[in-house]
Amino acid sequence: MVSQSVGQGFGAAGDMTPLPGLLAKAATGIIGFDELTGGGLPRGRPTLVVGQAGCGKTIFGMEFLVRGIVEFGEPGVFVAFEETAADLATNFAAMGFDLDGLEASGRLVVDHIDIDRSGTQEAGEWDLDGLLVRLGASIDEIGAKRVVLDTIETLFGVFTDVATLRAELRRLFVWLKARGVTAVVTGEQAEGMISRHGIEEYVSDCVVQLDHRVEAQSSTRRLRVVKYRGSAHGTNEYPFLISSNGFSVTPITSVGLLHGVSATRVSTGTPALDRMLGNGGFYRGSTVLVSGTAGTGKSTIAAQFCDAACRRGERAIYVAFEESEAQIVRNMASVDIHLGQWIESGLLRFRSFRPSLVGLEGHLHAIRQDVDDFDPAVVIKDPISDLLSIGTPADVSAMLSRQVDFLKGRGVTTMFTSLDSKPEPADSALQIDSLIDTWIVLKTTEHQAEQERELYILKSRGMAHTNLIRSFALSDSGISIDDGPGVASIDGVGAAVPA
Repeated sequence: MVSQSVGQGFGAAGDMTPLPGLLAKAATGIIGFDELTGGGLPRGRPTLVVGQAGCGKTIFGMEFLVRGIVEFGEPGVFVAFEETAADLATNFAAMGFDLDGLEASGRLVVDHIDIDRSGTQEAGEWDLDGLLVRLGASIDEIGAKRVVLDTIETLFGVFTDVATLRAELRRLFVWLKARGVTAVVTGEQAEGMISRHGIEEYVSDCVVQLDHRVEAQSSTRRLRVVKYRGSAHGTNEYPFLISSNGFSVTPITSVGLLHGVSATRVSTGTPALDRMLGNGGFYRGSTVLVSGTAGTGKSTIAAQFCDAACRRGERAIYVAFEESEAQIVRNMASVDIHLGQWIESGLLRFRSFRPSLVGLEGHLHAIRQDVDDFDPAVVIKDPISDLLSIGTPADVSAMLSRQVDFLKGRGVTTMFTSLDSKPEPADSALQIDSLIDTWIVLKTTEHQAEQERELYILKSRGMAHTNLIRSFALSDSGISIDDGPGVASIDGVGAAVPA
């Protein structure tokens, strides 16, 4: 999944920290990107950022520049060939970037160079002397450490002399490297090629490819580091999001499965279910799946667990894809689970929306933002099977894998519910078996002309648990599970199985 080699510039497997004495890097400050590149972009070298129109190239470049100024004290120059300085200031104000203020403080230069194609004629030899003199003056004026050129197609697009064009492209990248600035050059992607002219990627030390695709009426953004001279890096496609907070690749944490674990147990909220799990409940920070067909009580089990967390004084986030907050609160009150009190006390936060509201990377970003803001002990997503409406099973599994890594890294106990089309969990369309620490399966069976609910624990890592199927019921007094024979000796032979 990720190239990791001491010889390429990283430490032990799973450790993305650059080794001392190797390639110096300039942190971008972009969430997730610095993690997958082991520190950011190559310092003092040019990076090419390519993609089709609207994929986020300009935003990537500007955020690299602004965060470099604000967070790392490195002044920067932004050369725009399409948008004016006034337009850029207005557009990026929505992300909280005060370009006018940074210019006034002498830490940023935004230079718009107007390339008038209608008034340009190609006659004789041409070169970039004028641009380089102008750019060099701006760098010297503020002592710039970072430079962004956006986009080079506008600069070179009016000329047809391919040999000269390629020579000047090469000259531009060599000049940037000689000046020792960390540069981002944006460019358009040609069909079947990485770059428009076919040479930019060869003279760049790092190439980042952005993609914005629409599949099944849902838009998805992806980022891939195509090459990175002198450094190991993540080589897969990674989802990213553009929001009011800027550009974020979310999340890349715990790629080496280095998150800690806890031996502390947290109650499910149902004493009989706690006993089925070896008289303790779930491990804190673990991932739990409650699956079953429609009407088996998945949401009720989740709501009971949420209620138990709030009763302990812990915060919880409940993400619902099918019902509104008010509807869930009303319905759960009918089984003696009163969630409204925890919303009023500030311990419970609901997020109710259809999965199609955002793409898969949007779901990643939303949970990370909520966890950073609210700091919950418990997160519930009900049901994750609805995510299949916006992505393939493989895409949903990849997104949930990253989400689980992030939540485990934060010590959050997570409960997913999933609607199965058939009674047996093996028939589930979701490919998340390996992500789950505890899997509870609910089903209904016909008994004496009545539908009876049943529950069993398919697996629970690291703890003994009962292997027996229990019947359970939902009533106005809550969830009741038939303990059945053998529970008094839950640790006895035949009554429990190891994880």
